[in-house]
Amino acid sequence: MPSNVDSLSRDLSRPYYEDAFPAHDIFHAKRVHDVALQLATQHPDSVDRDVLAAAAWFHDIGRPLERVGDIDDHGDWAADEATSLLAAEGVASDRIAAVEHCLRTHSIRANSPEPETTEAQLLFDADKLDAAGAVGFVRLACIVGERSGRIGEQYAVIDDAATLTDDASELPDIDLLREWARERLNALYTDPGRHLGESRWDVMEAFFDRFVREIDPDIVQ
Repeated sequence: MPSNVDSLSRDLSRPYYEDAFPAHDIFHAKRVHDVALQLATQHPDSVDRDVLAAAAWFHDIGRPLERVGDIDDHGDWAADEATSLLAAEGVASDRIAAVEHCLRTHSIRANSPEPETTEAQLLFDADKLDAAGAVGFVRLACIVGERSGRIGEQYAVIDDAATLTDDASELPDIDLLREWARERLNALYTDPGRHLGESRWDVMEAFFDRFVREIDPDIVQ
């Protein structure tokens, strides 16, 4: 693989993120890239950092198309697109196949294949960790907003439905974000990922505790 594969993949992927919403934009890709490489340094097995870096940059390039219904699966689409882009740059076929596997297995969806390589597991973990901690909470709230706009109606109440005693909303409340974050942290594959995940979960728990206090009408903040 070319020695500049990290910057090459960044530059090749950048145009695909131009129409991305905040939760899955180029900055999300960069955070996943940085965390994935950080986890790689803590992993006991050998890691192909070039494959991991390339996969991180490419992993969500299909999100804008998926959002508007032009494609069904952004992971599979990204794998096909990245394969073509890297092949055109002279990247060896075995390395391209390794990146492709990472991309096809990075999703938490029930029909997503299991990540079988260390690089694929690290990409999966880094992607899910960006839904935890302080940044993760903001991302999950952005996703709620994205889905609200897509379906043309309110998707979730960012509050606690129990605070309404007469006409309680049937929409998901703030616990939805807690559930999304916990689901992703429970799915992590690597020990370094799980360690970082618990640290970020502590941040979220403190935030949720503060949130509950702020919406309590009996407590003056």
